[in-house]
Amino acid sequence: MTTTIAVVNQKGGVGKTTTVASLGAAFAEKGQRVLLVDLDPQGGLTFSLGIDPEDVDITVGDVLLGTKKADDAIVVTDDGTHLLPSNITVAQAEEGLVNRTGREQRLRVALDKVADDYDWILLDCPPTLGVLTVGALSASQRVLVPLQAETLSHRGVGQLLDTVHDVKQFINSELEILGVLPTMFDGRTNHAQAVMRAIRETYDLPIVTPPIPKTIRFAEAPAFGRSILGTNKNHKGAEAYRQVAANLLNGHR
Repeated sequence: MTTTIAVVNQKGGVGKTTTVASLGAAFAEKGQRVLLVDLDPQGGLTFSLGIDPEDVDITVGDVLLGTKKADDAIVVTDDGTHLLPSNITVAQAEEGLVNRTGREQRLRVALDKVADDYDWILLDCPPTLGVLTVGALSASQRVLVPLQAETLSHRGVGQLLDTVHDVKQFINSELEILGVLPTMFDGRTNHAQAVMRAIRETYDLPIVTPPIPKTIRFAEAPAFGRSILGTNKNHKGAEAYRQVAANLLNGHR
């Protein structure tokens, strides 16, 4: 059975794309069939996995508009995952969806046609709570919220939870929050620990473990078109994502 996870946070720079790429690679290492979906018009995930967004002819935007099928757009990455790519034309597609019938369901319908080919589908959402993100939530069973372990990083989490609640109530009753994944985490500081406590107490959300450590290696990996598991396979950051993947595979979904 396919598990679809929307990786969501309307705040930018919290590690959404890194999480999707690294978690996907970790699943692939374990023999899982993985599809990654880049829903950000900036094409960050597409670029990070070695594909120039400007060279992409068919994007997730074409799939959402119904002019192409997901099978037409999917490409294979060097990390062993499959990718539904994005580029700036997805912003135009998003505008075109606003007045389309069933806009919130279009991604789910498209992914349903290929879901049997995959064990995991991971959705990299843009840093907004607009049509593309709502579509991702509508297509998913689980929500993972990467969150930088710093003061003010969790501002906006309440708004995100409201959106998740609305999608669950009106569109997708199966949707559940997997939890918050601490990113850029420095466990040596009392501050990072205090932020995690505040999130747990304020929002009553589970914390996904282990936390992802702060390291420059994550920023360097996209230059090689790979995740950190492909560029620094024994690094503590790669090992952290492997452990998160193992925990999810062991039923902590």
